[in-house]
Amino acid sequence: MVNRYRPHIYVVPEDDANRQILNGFLLEPGLDIRAIQVLPSAGGWSKVRDDFEHVYAPEMQNYPLRMMLLVIDFDKQGERLNVMKQGIPGNLNDRVFVLGVLSEPEQLKRATGLSLESIGQGLATDCSNGTYVLWGHDLLRHNKAELQRMVTLVKPFLFG
Repeated sequence: MVNRYRPHIYVVPEDDANRQILNGFLLEPGLDIRAIQVLPSAGGWSKVRDDFEHVYAPEMQNYPLRMMLLVIDFDKQGERLNVMKQGIPGNLNDRVFVLGVLSEPEQLKRATGLSLESIGQGLATDCSNGTYVLWGHDLLRHNKAELQRMVTLVKPFLFG
């Protein structure tokens, strides 16, 4: 459980596959596990958006040190990021991030030959080391701008 009065990040995965990736991310040795909380899978990208808009955004107004990561499948829909961003109130834009696989996690798993948990570990290692090895994969590179924006803000408290 995170301390809501210290910098922290809540993560909402779209589905179980994304949750498995996040479980791997949590295994990174340098990660401050007290600064991140993975919430239950939402059950679809539109449910992530709706839950954020109706539950998490109002809560964020009370916790100025909270950040949110919404992890979705982009399902090869180029406009999905913009659709997600439309549900983010302007005063929260700097604290909410949307990342995900261009298609779906299972396709990334097949393309890399890694388990979903191993993918998460690799993504965490990239974040911790400031590298772009796994994040540079064809199915993840579309996240670059959003990832850079997020890492700048969360790395100091998440990876110390």
